Formats: sequence, structure tokens, C-alpha cells
Amino acid sequence: MPVRPVLTLLLGDVLRLRRSHPCGGDSWLVDRLGADIGLRCQTCGRHVLLERATLERRFVEFVQCGDAALNAAVSSVPEPAADEDR
Repeated sequence: MPVRPVLTLLLGDVLRLRRSHPCGGDSWLVDRLGADIGLRCQTCGRHVLLERATLERRFVEFVQCGDAALNAAVSSVPEPAADEDR
């Protein structure tokens, strides 16, 4: 079995998957990243969670690429402010 590289996803990516949604839409917005990927149907707004492996099997193409700056802003955790009393 050939080894496929891990699909690199960004928040805001719009994907086309192998099967269309029952509403007839075929484009999905990535709005959550992790072990499960959150997708929002661009036609009806329905939100679904797919395991990353399932998404990689169903992936066909990128319709629109997300913003790397948005991804970096969300993933960075702000440092707590240092209190001068301590």
C-alpha cells in the first residue's frame, strides 16, 4: 500500500469531497483542526466533524486556500501577564 503524505489543512480552507452533502452542496469550509476536522457546508451551513483519516480518503481538491496568518493567530497561546507582586 503506498504511503500518502499527511494532508496539510488551514482554517478557512474550502474543500471539495468525493460525496456531496444531501442538500446538494459539494464545498466545505474547514473551521476546526485537530484529530477531528470540523467542516461547514457552504450551501446549507450544516456543521459536521470528520476524523482526519476519513477526510483524507474523501478529499478531492482545494477550492480555496485558507489564510496561514489566521491559523497562526488561533494556534498561538498568549502568555499570562506577569504580576509585579509575585
